[in-house]
Amino acid sequence: MDLGIPLVRRTIDESARPDTPYLVDRFGRVATDLRVSLIDKCNLRCTYCMPAEGLPWLKRAELLTTDEMNRLIRIAVEDLGVTSVRFTGGEPLLRKDLVDIIGATAALPSRPKTSLTTNGINLGDYAEPLVQAGLDRVNVSLDTLDPEVFRKLSRRDRLDDVLAGLAAAKRMRLEPVKVNAVLMRGINDHEACDLLRYCIEHDYQLRFIEQMPLDPQHGWDRTQMITAAEILERLSREFTLTPDVAERGSAPAERWLVDGGPATVGVIASVTRPFCAACDRTRLTADGQLRSCLFSTTETDLRGPMRDGASDAELIELWQRTMWAKAAGHGMDSGEFAQPSRPMSAIGG
Repeated sequence: MDLGIPLVRRTIDESARPDTPYLVDRFGRVATDLRVSLIDKCNLRCTYCMPAEGLPWLKRAELLTTDEMNRLIRIAVEDLGVTSVRFTGGEPLLRKDLVDIIGATAALPSRPKTSLTTNGINLGDYAEPLVQAGLDRVNVSLDTLDPEVFRKLSRRDRLDDVLAGLAAAKRMRLEPVKVNAVLMRGINDHEACDLLRYCIEHDYQLRFIEQMPLDPQHGWDRTQMITAAEILERLSREFTLTPDVAERGSAPAERWLVDGGPATVGVIASVTRPFCAACDRTRLTADGQLRSCLFSTTETDLRGPMRDGASDAELIELWQRTMWAKAAGHGMDSGEFAQPSRPMSAIGG
């Protein structure tokens, strides 16, 4: 039976895999962080993520059901050693059973840490039920504090809703409240210091993210990307930054103390300072595809086997084999790098 494992993986020596239930790979990494994309739809149309008209969305029958999603998360946590689950999208707050899925995850005997990445538009309404369901914290995307720039970037007039969502998350103690910002040259790159000042004033943790080649238009241009070095140079014009000596571990963000601390700022430099050697992530898409890397060009189908009656043991083996075949890195500096066919909204952040 074809279980959806890409042909390239058949060249991997699976006999060398150690006898462990955990999600180990050939380079000594162990995946303990599950990123779950719940839906591909979004209520913004950010220029670096999707075209103004949106994208062809997944059909409802293609999406994992609540029970299917809960089953795969349970397997990851109870059988494969996952200790943290991040819910992403698209925009996860558009999925009607989000609270139920979070509740089921938080109720697992080996309770993982739970978090949510959102654009914040509906967070003001959902913050309290999310906390009641067991969500631990949130990441909110905020690229600008200027309403006009927000409209230009997102093609929507919803900045006030995002700021209200952030305030609601803080009020409900979904902490640390993290803010993700992408700087675009000539559009919002002049706001780096303003964003940091705002986050310090409101006790949010700011993380700048280098723009990555995950847009459906394939219009990403490395020469136009605002690099980590540029971000730090701009921030240093108004703040004193010193490296945070705290152990980084597998965290994607390099952190700096701001003016001696305790406030910090982070930079996720996936392109110019890749952290693949410490990656501990495994990814599940809304339609039940398993990905070993954000930039992977192959996926393993879990939805098909599951709907055909696969046992937990069979799904576990698929997951283990997929992660064992994980590449050493995304290879973005290689001439052989190919942008994934699916955009960020379909893969999950």
